[in-house]
Amino acid sequence: MARPRVHDAALRGRLLDVASRTISEHGESAVTVRSVAADAGTSASAVYALFGSRDELVAAVSAEGFRRFAGHLDAVARTTDPAADLAALARAYRDFALADPHFYAVMFGRGVRPAADAPDSVEQATFVTLRDAVRRLAPEAPLDTARDVALGLWGLVHGLVSLELAGLVPGDDGARAARYAAATGAVGRGLVTTTQG
Repeated sequence: MARPRVHDAALRGRLLDVASRTISEHGESAVTVRSVAADAGTSASAVYALFGSRDELVAAVSAEGFRRFAGHLDAVARTTDPAADLAALARAYRDFALADPHFYAVMFGRGVRPAADAPDSVEQATFVTLRDAVRRLAPEAPLDTARDVALGLWGLVHGLVSLELAGLVPGDDGARAARYAAATGAVGRGLVTTTQG
């Protein structure tokens, strides 16, 4: 009879969740193999078996955040209405940040440095998804223009979500969602018109 796998995907996910929370709340320097293992209810040897080292665990937290984020954006349906699709991507961005605030903080706030061989942020799959959504609205626009507009939209949604996560947007979730939709709709529309003019 085969021995059961002790170090499975569920444990790996739990370790990444614990490490992301530690980094987002206390910084990367607070992550130790021993503390992450203890908080996840496992041993340090499990961390080494799954990640190899503390540095690889930290790098895996950032990679996992972007993997989850990409999956969240990829799940947004593409329809025949490019403007509605862009608005749906903006909602998906907010939904991801609110559902996974620790990973979001690691990805964008706590600044775990990407690997040296990682592509530039505007070449990451998550950014390309946004750029391509902008290009669908104005297919004749130069790629550089679509990229610049997408960068402006990213700044907009990131700023709004960051304010909300910091507790600076008043109201309950419904009111905050409405404010987010209104701001992204009004400002986003202005940015997008630069690709169409």
